[in-house]
Amino acid sequence: MTSEKYLQEKQFFIFELDNVIYPEKDYLLQVYYLFAQFIEYGEQLSAVDILKYMQETYLEDGEKDIFEKTAVKFNIPDKYKVNFDMLLNSVRLPLKLLIYDEVLKFLQAIVLERKQIFLLVSGNPAMQLNKIKQTEWNGLEQYLTVFFTEEFEPEQDALKLIIEQQQLDASKALLIGTSSFTEQSASKCNVDYLNVDTLFVA
Repeated sequence: MTSEKYLQEKQFFIFELDNVIYPEKDYLLQVYYLFAQFIEYGEQLSAVDILKYMQETYLEDGEKDIFEKTAVKFNIPDKYKVNFDMLLNSVRLPLKLLIYDEVLKFLQAIVLERKQIFLLVSGNPAMQLNKIKQTEWNGLEQYLTVFFTEEFEPEQDALKLIIEQQQLDASKALLIGTSSFTEQSASKCNVDYLNVDTLFVA
């Protein structure tokens, strides 16, 4: 199995967050649910209709400009953008975010081998920290070291700067991700890269 091979060869394991540790839609769809409920209360619009539209729009086109599209569709006043952004960045979720089963097993195996785990997190740090806090880590949170790419200058050199800062041997590191950003970062730093989908292949 792929993970067993890397467990033997590597000492440092660097993970992306969204769609690597957990499915990002599990966070966003809960935000949309709560926002739809809020608008129903404030504007007497149908929460069911708003949520259905936001879900379909997200699944078809992604999260970009989803408030603006929804506002146009349902004639929602612009003043609610503040409330939407607040939910997006600091929402208290009804349900905890669950780690992919195969990723959880891999993380647990890394801990058992007493090797280091880092999170390399892109995006708005406030929102991303909120996601991390509301993930069900199964006790693994104490073994994580978290870095936000936005805190590095330039951001595209975040991995390089982390390796230097932590004095890591790049040849002993593995970056597990799903985005072109992390794949390119790994290539620039001569760090082995593993697309997370590989962990789901028996």
